[in-house]
Amino acid sequence: MIYEQARYTEGEDKHEPLLSEKDDTTINVGGDDSPLPDSLTRDELSLPALSEPEIARHYTRLSQMNWSIESGPYPLGSCTMKYNPKFTEDIAADPSAAIHPDRRAETAQGNLGMLYGLQEFLGTIGGMDAVTLQPPAGAAGEFTGILVAKAYHEAHGNDKSEVIIPASAHGTNFATAAMAGYEVVELPSAEDGRVDVDALEAAVSEDTAALMLTNPNTVGLFERDIVEIAEMVHDVGGLLYYDGANLNALLGRGRPGDMGFDIMHYNVHKTFATPHGGGGPGAGPVGVVEKLAPYLPSPQVEQTDNGFELFEPEQSIGKVHGFSGNWLVLIKAYAYIARLGDEGLLDASAKAVLNANYLASQIDLEVPYGPFHHEFAATAGDRDAADLAKRMLDFGVHPPTTKWPEMVPEAMLTEPTEIENQASLDDLAEAFNIAFGDSEDAIQQAPSRTTAKRIDQASAARNPRLSWHRLK
Repeated sequence: MIYEQARYTEGEDKHEPLLSEKDDTTINVGGDDSPLPDSLTRDELSLPALSEPEIARHYTRLSQMNWSIESGPYPLGSCTMKYNPKFTEDIAADPSAAIHPDRRAETAQGNLGMLYGLQEFLGTIGGMDAVTLQPPAGAAGEFTGILVAKAYHEAHGNDKSEVIIPASAHGTNFATAAMAGYEVVELPSAEDGRVDVDALEAAVSEDTAALMLTNPNTVGLFERDIVEIAEMVHDVGGLLYYDGANLNALLGRGRPGDMGFDIMHYNVHKTFATPHGGGGPGAGPVGVVEKLAPYLPSPQVEQTDNGFELFEPEQSIGKVHGFSGNWLVLIKAYAYIARLGDEGLLDASAKAVLNANYLASQIDLEVPYGPFHHEFAATAGDRDAADLAKRMLDFGVHPPTTKWPEMVPEAMLTEPTEIENQASLDDLAEAFNIAFGDSEDAIQQAPSRTTAKRIDQASAARNPRLSWHRLK
């Protein structure tokens, strides 16, 4: 039974007034006693004068009108919205975790020891020899990794101008290569959804600085020719870059370093259940093989006979973020890995693969390729994927990513993650199937049970309201 009847009702858009609309008490401010210049001083200021219960109820109602991973599944393919265990929040909030970034190393041994431990955890998981924790998000990790590759090539006199990227790659891959000053060579997919090895053979050359690759790829398929692919790139002096977006499918089972990858970034929000960056604090550590370690950002944490110390790699690309990254996010990643351990990480990857394949088998939409690892891309066929997604909202579930990757027409890219149980997956499947079997009229009216109903996206894009003004 899907959740719809319990959560949603038909009717007008629900509206929760702004605090200032609930009360517009005018208070006097400034005056002759203000230390500010007259140009920065107002005589009157309208501020809501509400009680604590009124404010608490306002924000509670807003939270109930929104959707979150605490509300239910968030099956966004590739974006991997995973529930964040609350014990990691408690650890990060512990007063003993507080640290000023400019404290001397000898006074911050516990903190540096944890950072060193996380470097070791990530290096072991990815098969990398050295790890930097500085980048504040996955995209920043990508850019850092490619800058490390560029520094390596320049130090060795390698005249490299191109980065090869599969057509199904994340958009940040293309942007990262271009921002680093490389020309982007787009690689088509083969009929089986994987890298077209013949096309890669034609694309690689002495100009190839790197191939950026996700494995498993964006439609959840493992690149079976990865050893051959690595050899082709290395034979022309290029480096193999691993986009860590889909690492949660491999935890404890396969390591990018063992496959021939030279550089990788880790999306800790996807794989190790830290908060998603979303414009705020995130983390995107980067791992490299031994020959690239001298180019990592500075400083790095190392263990010596005197304890934990900070050092500057010999040919570092410099600092890319303050301290050693977003400290509290890194604490959560460390705590998550330590709590799960080897056995827990194995279990997480097994359930990520199981859940994706189970859900794919339960929906009525065509699902090309397979079997899958952590995600799959269904096709809406001759229906509009975005419209089906809007109809799914009426059944109390969050829809998948739509319209991407383009190799699947009207794609509905879905990743349930390892956290969902069978009942949750069955609810998702039922929402998929009802929406797909619905009449075109019902789909065009959707969503009709959510807080906000069907939105005119074209008008919103052409005439955006970027600020709010009190109505007189």
